[in-house]
Parts: sequence; C-alpha cells; structure tokens
Amino acid sequence: MKYLPLGFCLLLLVGSAHAQQQVVRLDSAEQQALRRHPRLRQSEQEIAEQRALKRGSFAPANPDVLLSAPTGEKWAPGVVQTIDLPNVYRRQRQVAEAGITLAERGRDVSRATVLRDTRLAYLSLQFAEAQVRQLTYQDSLFRALRLATERLYAAGEVTSLQRLSTEAEARQVTVQLQQATADQRAAQRRLALLVGRPTEALATSTDLRRSGPELAQTGANLLADLPTEDSSALMRSPTLAAAAQNVALSQSGISLVRARRTPALTVGYQNQAFDNSALRYRFQFGVSVPIWFWTYRAQLQAATARAQAAGYQLQTQRLELSTLYQQALADTRKFSASLGYYEQTGLPQSRAIISQSQRLFRAGEISYLVLIQSLNQAFTIQNTYLTTIRDYRQALIELNYLRGE
Repeated sequence: MKYLPLGFCLLLLVGSAHAQQQVVRLDSAEQQALRRHPRLRQSEQEIAEQRALKRGSFAPANPDVLLSAPTGEKWAPGVVQTIDLPNVYRRQRQVAEAGITLAERGRDVSRATVLRDTRLAYLSLQFAEAQVRQLTYQDSLFRALRLATERLYAAGEVTSLQRLSTEAEARQVTVQLQQATADQRAAQRRLALLVGRPTEALATSTDLRRSGPELAQTGANLLADLPTEDSSALMRSPTLAAAAQNVALSQSGISLVRARRTPALTVGYQNQAFDNSALRYRFQFGVSVPIWFWTYRAQLQAATARAQAAGYQLQTQRLELSTLYQQALADTRKFSASLGYYEQTGLPQSRAIISQSQRLFRAGEISYLVLIQSLNQAFTIQNTYLTTIRDYRQALIELNYLRGE
C-alpha cells in the first residue's frame, strides 16, 4: 500500500492549483458578460443612432437662395423653400420609430446570444474541470497499479505482457489527463474573454458531476411545462421578434414612398419690383408637382420588394427556429432518459465495479486482466455519465435560448 500517498499528493496538487484560481458563479458571469460584452455596446449605439435619426424626421429640403433681376436693372436676392405635406413628415417619423424598435429588438437578440454563449462557455469549463478531476483519479489509480505490477513482476508473479499492458494503460490515462488540462485552460480563456477578465484564471463554483439530480429535476419540470405547438413555444423568441419588426419597418417604408408621391408646397420671398415700388419684396406660392412618375414607381417597387423579402425572411426564421427547437427538444428528452439510467443504475454500478474489482484482485479471486477490464468499464461509465450531463445541459441552454429565456 505504499502507492497510496502518490495519488493523495496528486489530488492535493490539483486542489492547490484550483485554490489559486478565481471562482466565479454562473449568475455573476452572466452579469459581467452583459455589462462588458462589445456586442451589447454596439447594440446600444445602434439604438442611439436610430433615436438621433428620429429627431431629424422633420427634414424639409434645403432652401434655395436666388439672385434674380426682375426689372432688368440690377440683381436682387431672394429665397424659395419647398415643404412637403404633413403626411410625409408623419410617415418619416413612423419609419424612424420603427427603426428604433428594430434596433431594440436587435439588442434583445444580442443579449440572448451573449447569455447563451456565456452559459455554454461556463458549462465547457465545468466539464473540463470535471474531466480533470476524473482523470486525475484514474491517473493516480493506474500509477499505483503500475508500481504494484513492477513489484509483482520483480517477484515473478506476473508476466512481462501484464507489466507492459499496465504501463500502456497508465501512460494512456496520463496523456488523456494532459489533454484535459489543456482543454481546461482553453475553456478558462474562453470564459474569461466573455466576461471581460482575459488575464484571470477562472474556475466554476459547482462540480458538474454533482449536479445530476438537480439537472434531472430541472429538465423534467421544463419538459412538463412546454407547449405542444412550436408557434406557442417560440412566441418570446427575440430572433422572431426582430424579424417581425423588420417586416413592420418595411411596410412603413412603403407608406413613406406613397406619401412622397403627393405634391409639395413652394414658398418664396423675392424682389419683383422697381426701387420706387411700394412693395419691393413679395411672397410667392407654388406647388411642386411629382411628374417624374417612373422615379416614384421604381421607388415603390423597390420598397414593395423589400417588404416581401422581409416577410420571407420572417418565414425562414420561423422555419429554422422550429427545426432547431424540435432538435433541442428531442435532445432534451433523449438525454433526460440517459441521465435517469446513469443516475439510477450506471453510476452506482461503476462505483461497485471499482471497489469490488480491487478487493477481489487483492484477494486473488480475479486475474489481472479482469481487473483492468473492470476498471476500464467502470471509468467508461463514469465518463459517459459526465458527457451526458454536459450534453443535457447544452440541450437545455439551447432550448431556453430558442424560447427567449
């Protein structure tokens, strides 16, 4: 039993390294990402842009400053201003308001995307940490077996093939542990970038392996409350809301083009008399007639095509989201059943296999080959259980993202 302190020391080293990291909770990571992510700052600036455009929705044409010689004797200044009918400015204001709403819907999409990316990054780090813990335990166990095999080989109790097999198994687990550690550093970096703390080594606050029962309850409650129709489930989707608002913006663009086809008023103030005239400067009134009908027809056709394209885009988004929703729903149900099996049967069996195989091997009741096969079977069950938890959480994250939660 001299090999036990080696595994104990490995666990202590991992625990010490974990203590030096900055532990962050999921809700804290979400709030930090929402405050610092550049995508949300971009969305805020887009809203500010649309609000500034709304303030300029009353935008008459620039006045024409003229120099004319009505008497033929000298030049005199004047000014002419063209003003659209009030309906044009009202439509321009409606287009600006629709643009603001679309920008706000875009912010909702950005917020939901940032939250989903943060939750997935946090889950990836949890999974990497759990893998490191799992493989550290496996590594310590196989190191101990290798040392024991070396002593048995020296005593002539095992063959060289058994010795080489043990060494190969131990080295394989060591390589897997190195790979898992590299994955953990990459996951730390990804999460740190999302929350705006790129120089810190972050760690999660919960062990993914211990979240199985809580996850099973959460998933069961969600599946029980889901509506049967896709359209009802996706009603709060920010992506659909943005696509629908884009349709509204396009429709308001058609109304604006139609309003601009109406005549405009022209008001002027010019010199139209001799110097000795009692009223040298006089007002003039006129009408700007939209006679270039092909221009307005082309603008209306373009606005109509834009609105139709927005409508088809909405249908496409609804179709794609429904497909993704059905896939996420199927994954959720599938992994829910798998998690139930591992919680009730697989995981307890794997623990029993590890303890009983070691006990029977020490008692000489099973061969070395059976011991290795039993340990590999147990560790495969535990690793699959861990992967199932990760995949189940990913499915729930995607399902909630599609539902706008």
